[in-house]
This record gives sequence, C-alpha cells and structure tokens, in this order.
Amino acid sequence: MIGTRTTVVAMWRLAALLIACQIQLGSPVAFGAAESEASKEPKKEQASEWPDQAPDQFKVKFECSNGDFVMEVHKDWAPIGVQHFYDLVKAGFYDGARFFRVLPGFVVQFGISGDPQMTAKWGKETIKDEPVKEKNLPGTITYAKSGLPNSRTTQLFINLGDNRRLDADGFAPFAKVIEGMDVVQKFNAKYGEGASQAQGLIQERGNDYLDKQFPGLDYIKKATLMK
Repeated sequence: MIGTRTTVVAMWRLAALLIACQIQLGSPVAFGAAESEASKEPKKEQASEWPDQAPDQFKVKFECSNGDFVMEVHKDWAPIGVQHFYDLVKAGFYDGARFFRVLPGFVVQFGISGDPQMTAKWGKETIKDEPVKEKNLPGTITYAKSGLPNSRTTQLFINLGDNRRLDADGFAPFAKVIEGMDVVQKFNAKYGEGASQAQGLIQERGNDYLDKQFPGLDYIKKATLMK
C-alpha cells in the first residue's frame, strides 16, 4: 500500500511539473490558453457596404443643427474631387464640423474638422486641380482653395448666389444641393468673416475654440452616404 501511494504521488508530481512547463512555454493545451488569447484579439469592424472607389453618382445627407439637406454628387463633374470627398465622408471627417463662414448671397463655407487630430491627418493632403465643367450656380458645392495650384484639401463651400465669376479662377463644382436648400440659406451668418479669419486656431483647437469664441455657429451632426 505504501509503495502504491508513493507511486501515485510521484505520478501526480510529474504531471504537475509537465503542466507547469507547458504554461511557461505558452503551450496551446495549457488550460485552454489558445481560446483565452483569441478572446483578447480586437474584433474586426464590419466591412463597409460602400466600395473603395466612389460611384459615378451618389448622395450625401447632412444632418445639421438647424435641419437637414441632401447633396447629389457627380463624378463626371470633377472625378478627383469627388473621390477625395467620398473618402472624407466615409472617414466621418465632416461629422461635427461648423459652418464657419456664412455670407448671405455668396457662400457657406465649411470643412475644418472639429477634431484637431482629424484635421492634422487629412488637412495636409492636397489634390490636383481639375477643369471646370459646371458653373458655380446657387446650390452647387465646390472646394475652397488658395491662389496656389493644386491647393484643394478638405474645405468646401456651397454657393448661395450666382457665382459664375469663380469659374475662371478654377473653382470646379462637383455636387449640388437637391433637398433642403432652405436649411442652407438659414445657417447662422452673424459672425460673417470672423471665424474664417481664425482658421489657424480652428485647425489647432477644433470645436473647443469655436464653441468658446463663436458659440452660435450651425454645424453638421452627421454626414451619411446614400444611394
């Protein structure tokens, strides 16, 4: 009996030693280690229903602080600008952005992210200029740019008036408002060019700056791609 007990004890000690070695070496059979490690892997986000390449035509719904409007985007008008805009919407770049320049009869301008990190990521990516195929008529959407070539980034403006004089300066419309133009016409214009003259601070501090200095600005709650 004593010998049998000694043998059993020795076998249990040997088994314990083997299990300990397996744990130290990360063996997949050690107490279901493989399953526990797999459960720590971050879950992959569901694939977007939208392809990488922008469709020839699509819509974007802008849910705003004072109502909603919908724009219709045409790839044949300005394919480079459309692809860039499409990527920005998919990334959520415009969500939370303020309409920081509202000039009745002229333009509504927006396109600086409320998140400085998002601005830093996308704001330095310029795209090439394109031929102007459509006129800057009321309701059309165009990229803002400087006087330098290929300076378009993320900022856009909606034409509130007949701005065909901008055609000759290379401002190429790529979309138009098809619903909710009355909402666009009512964006808060009390600050005029005030916020626009502080674009460096907006890019650096985002909505934290705008909410303190220009608290009445209307803004985009969410921009959503639509078929």
